[in-house]
Amino acid sequence: MKAFTQYFTGLPNQNVTSHTVHASARISRLWLTLCGFGYLVVFAATGYGQQSEHEGDIADVRVIRRVEQHPYAWKIWQPVIIQGDKKKELLVAFGVQVNGKNDMGDILASLSRDDGDTWEEPVSVFDHRERQGAIQFAYANPVLYRAPGQDIIWCFAMRCPMVNRNSEESQLVGAFSADGGRSWTRVEMAMHYTGPLILCSTPVEAEFNGLKRFLLPAHRNTLQKDPFGSRDHFILSSTSLLDWKLEAFIPQPESGKVFLHEGNVAPGDAPGELKIVMRTANYENDNRTTIPPRAYSSVSSDGGHTWSPAKEEPELHNAKSKGFFGRAADGTHLYVYNDGPAQRDKTPEFPYGGRTSLRYKTKPPGGTWSVEKTFYDAGIKNSYPTLVEVAPGDFRCVWDSGTADTPRTHIHFGKLKVKP
Repeated sequence: MKAFTQYFTGLPNQNVTSHTVHASARISRLWLTLCGFGYLVVFAATGYGQQSEHEGDIADVRVIRRVEQHPYAWKIWQPVIIQGDKKKELLVAFGVQVNGKNDMGDILASLSRDDGDTWEEPVSVFDHRERQGAIQFAYANPVLYRAPGQDIIWCFAMRCPMVNRNSEESQLVGAFSADGGRSWTRVEMAMHYTGPLILCSTPVEAEFNGLKRFLLPAHRNTLQKDPFGSRDHFILSSTSLLDWKLEAFIPQPESGKVFLHEGNVAPGDAPGELKIVMRTANYENDNRTTIPPRAYSSVSSDGGHTWSPAKEEPELHNAKSKGFFGRAADGTHLYVYNDGPAQRDKTPEFPYGGRTSLRYKTKPPGGTWSVEKTFYDAGIKNSYPTLVEVAPGDFRCVWDSGTADTPRTHIHFGKLKVKP
């Protein structure tokens, strides 16, 4: 019964009874139905749309996909969300980690036509089983993007030789959909930046010298395998979404090097300004956080062509985990993040390590960051949130979740309203 309960709620067994009588009643009904009808109900219940009980401001929580639905995989992770072609349509892409690999596998996309209440069977965007000649690739870190005024949806991701254990040495790969995410056509990018890269954020549109361009944040971690490598954040640019060049590096902090990575770019505080807020770690030893554990930021006043030296954001916690940084239609900035320690650092408050509860802060135009608020907390692992604004102050959100002690077993969806 405990295993059944945990599978259908995503909640740790030991905490299920404390999450409300309503949840227990729903679970009991499912269990009784299972006893009467067996596998027929198991099949129906493993579909999409299950709710979960939790603390936080997220509403209408649903499960989009579970790792058990992919027998060749051991994790399901890093979702990204955008609006679809029609009202109430939402499109989510996510990764499925194949067995034996650290953070790479397939990229799938799933469509909702009822504002996230239910989700269709996902379709393949990039499949590690499809060889390119003699070479077999695995994929990671999808980002979805629709250029203003266009119907085409793009999915950019990372491509890495399957022989590698992880995806740190990846190349940019792209695919587009002309039917709202129901099918995908892969396209080879024209790359004028030739080094490895790691993606984690959607492109933004900017203007430099009167020319509109797309900016794509990325970073590299060649120091992991090469003592003469580096850990740097940079910006790629394109006028077409097909050819990409190196536009700029984010300068290191004047106080000393920091591993800057997985940054999100959004409009800044001043008119015409862009701001990037980045995940951080110790530069020499990326198993350690910065001291104190904080996000760092940089700004550009010329459309992303040059950037200020990175500096600490004293109000924004970051313990080596991707956060979300964006700006709402009314100018309010939003930062969603994991509180607590790093993923593998255990404390009395976090007995299974960090990347559990998700918190957020808001900052009105010209104001300061708010107190910490709870985004989602259910006593389980949660990480890598991504949000899209569908109406002023009204966000649709996705993140990967797990059990109390195991990360990334399912993909969650929810709704968040941010007050001015």
